[in-house]
Amino acid sequence: MPFIANSDADRAAMLAAIGVKSSDELFLDIPAAKRYPELGLPDGISELEVLREIESLASRNVAANTCAWFLGAGAYNHFIPSVVPALAMRGEFLSAYTPYQPEVSQGTLQAIFEYQSMAAKLFGVDTVNASHYDGATALAEAVLMAYNHGAERKRILIPAALHPEYKEVLKTYLTAFEVDIAEYEGDPKAAAAKTDAASCCFVASYPDFEGRVHDLTGVADAVHAAGALFIVHTDPIMLGLFKSPGELGADIVTAEGQALGNAMNYGGPFLGMMGATQKFVRKMPGRIVGQAADHEGRRGFVLTLSAREQHIRREKAVSNICSNQGLVMLMATIYLEALGKQGLKAVAELCWNKAHYAAAAIAKLPGFSVAPGVFFKEFVVKTPRPAAEIADKLARRCVVAGLPLSRYYPDRTHELLVCVTEMNTKAQIELLASSLAEVTK
Repeated sequence: MPFIANSDADRAAMLAAIGVKSSDELFLDIPAAKRYPELGLPDGISELEVLREIESLASRNVAANTCAWFLGAGAYNHFIPSVVPALAMRGEFLSAYTPYQPEVSQGTLQAIFEYQSMAAKLFGVDTVNASHYDGATALAEAVLMAYNHGAERKRILIPAALHPEYKEVLKTYLTAFEVDIAEYEGDPKAAAAKTDAASCCFVASYPDFEGRVHDLTGVADAVHAAGALFIVHTDPIMLGLFKSPGELGADIVTAEGQALGNAMNYGGPFLGMMGATQKFVRKMPGRIVGQAADHEGRRGFVLTLSAREQHIRREKAVSNICSNQGLVMLMATIYLEALGKQGLKAVAELCWNKAHYAAAAIAKLPGFSVAPGVFFKEFVVKTPRPAAEIADKLARRCVVAGLPLSRYYPDRTHELLVCVTEMNTKAQIELLASSLAEVTK
């Protein structure tokens, strides 16, 4: 839409309506010496010169599409089919926001309905909302749901290997509540057996921050026997290959949806996904769209099942977050539609096979070892020299080797979290292995 400036007559009419003679009178409360400060800006340059300067600055960045990229830890470099931005960037989608008058926003509602239908099937639950700011927010909201459901239960069990930044978001959310956030180590099965009557929920990472995939069979039974809720935070790409959390008995499922057709974008915007079984559908924050028919039998879409307090009577709401990441959700919808069930499975298989090929190659290097156990996409490498030093040297070769775990765990100086997706070629994996060998000689 072009910008149409106000005419002199328009401005005069507006000033007359508010009873002032000129626009200068609107700023009389600001001291005269402060109204028009000297900014010290250089002379203007042409658009061509500006673009050259910006491109010169951008070329100094290390980017996933110009380097061998093995960094994950919450933001993942996955292939985005061209159809995703081609459709999502259309004006009618790009300018749309949360439907506050929903019934007149049928296109937006249908997109949300399609997203929720596919995501619910992927998670193995009855319904999914639309949506949350990111995976950390979604998980925090899920824990808050469980806390509100659990009445006097104050204990929240989370894995020690949950993403450290997710832990911080969770603690921030629960600052105002009298809760006990307890971390458990290792196998969720053993920890779930210790769930007691003081616990409102048990959280499992599937996979965890270090890429490990724990067997969650039977965990739900132990958690439910104690009267608590079972929350699973997952990687949606992995669910193309592994059992869904719903099949494993999860009451609430959360995920970071950035991997589904959205770029890493310097860390945002991301997509917080949340789903739940039918029992908890009215306790979920956010919006839920249903399919209906009008009096003539024509198909339509409406907001349903969530209380209006979520949107207009916030003091009575289950949660005070109800905005959805509409555009990012749309990208995830187009991505899932484009790939389909078999396409998502193929992406997951590529991630699995390439990550294990890389782990085997690195494990053969003198002084290096790979943490044991089942893993998906990410794995921890123990290094003969400080991992931060190795990562810095490789970055100068345009090989982004992964995340030195000392960033979050100061005592883990010789451990590197490596991520391999379908985007990594065999040549890049072999370059990573040879580069690791060279810089540690």
